Amino acid sequence: MIPTPAVEAIPATTPFIGPEQLMRETHQHDLVRLGANESAFGPSPKAVAAMSRELPRLCWYGDPESLDLRDALAGKHRCDPAQIVVGSGIDDLMGLAVRAFVAAGGTAIATTGTYPTFAYHVTGYSGRLVTVPYRDDGTPDCGALLAAAHRFAPAVLYLANPDNPSGRFIARSEMSSFYEELPRDTLLLLDEAYADFVDEAELLAPAFEDRLIRLRTFSKAFGMAGARIGYALTTQRNVQTFQKIRLHYGINRNAQIGALASLQDDAFRKHVVDETARAREEYYRLAAALRCGCIESRTNFVCIDLGSAQRATGVMDELLRRGVWIRKPGAPPLDSYVRVSVGTQDMRAIFERELRAVLDAVSA
Repeated sequence: MIPTPAVEAIPATTPFIGPEQLMRETHQHDLVRLGANESAFGPSPKAVAAMSRELPRLCWYGDPESLDLRDALAGKHRCDPAQIVVGSGIDDLMGLAVRAFVAAGGTAIATTGTYPTFAYHVTGYSGRLVTVPYRDDGTPDCGALLAAAHRFAPAVLYLANPDNPSGRFIARSEMSSFYEELPRDTLLLLDEAYADFVDEAELLAPAFEDRLIRLRTFSKAFGMAGARIGYALTTQRNVQTFQKIRLHYGINRNAQIGALASLQDDAFRKHVVDETARAREEYYRLAAALRCGCIESRTNFVCIDLGSAQRATGVMDELLRRGVWIRKPGAPPLDSYVRVSVGTQDMRAIFERELRAVLDAVSA
C-alpha cells in the first residue's frame, strides 16, 4: 500500500530520539536525564497517593469528558468548563488544532526551529508550513511573524511562550499587541507548556475568542510527563469542534486522577518553580565560569552557547558517551547552543563535572 502524499512527504526521521533508544545505541544501562525538560522533582505526593489508591480500578476506562478535571481547571482559570478540552498532552491537542483548522493545502506559520511536532502535524495533515527565523538573540520575531501572517493569510500561527527551545519569554505587552495585530481570520495556537514557571500576570491576558487556543500541560511543573495529559483553553465553539474529532477514550484514567490531585497541591508546584529558578541560576554561573554565553530562561531548561554548531554537537555527543543526556537546538541562530534541563542537585553536579571535563578535553 502507498501512504497519502502528505504522509509520504514527511521525512523519515524521528523528531525526538528517546533516552531508551540512546541507551541501547551506546550500550548504557542508565543516563542522567537532562534532555527532555522533564521535572526531576517528580509529581506531587498527593498525586502519587491518589493514583496509587485508584490503581485497582485501572480496569475501568477514564471519564471521556474529564468532567471533574475540567471543573477544577475552570476554577483555576476562572472560566466555564465548556471552554476547556483535555487531551493526552499538548502534542495531541496540537494535532487536533491542525487537523480541525488547517485544510489540505492550507497555510500555517511558525518560527524556524521551534518545537518541531507542530511541523509534523501540518505536513501530516496536508498543510503547508511557512517559517520565520528567530531574532539573533533567540527570541521569536513577532514583527516578522506578523508580516508573514499578513502576507500568507495562514489558518493557524503557532507560537510557544515561553519558547522552546530557547527559553525566551515574550512580555505581556508585546504579546497583546502581536495578538491584536494578527489577521482576524488567523488562529493563534499559543503553546504555554512552561506557563507554570511564569507569574500569570506576565502572560497574555485571559481571552476566550475563536481565534485563540492556549495549550497547557501537566508534564512540566506538575511532573507528570509520563502520564501524558494536557488541556486547551478556548471558546465553547472550538471545544465543540475538537469534540468531533478527538479520541474520547484516549486519556489515561490515572492521569486524570493525578492531574486533579496536582491542582489541589499548589504548594508543591511552587516548590518546583522555586527549585527550578535556583537551578537556572546555577547554570548561568556555570556558563559564566566557562566563559560561555547563555540565554536567560523562563522555563525548566537553559541554553548554553558553545560557539558553533559543530562544537555544540561534539560536546553533546561526548556527554552522551559519558552518560549525560542533553539536547541541542537544530536551527540557527540557536544551533551553537546546547540545551540542558533542570535536574536535581546531584544531577546538576554530574552535568557540571562532565561538561568541564569535556570542554577541557576539547581545548586540549
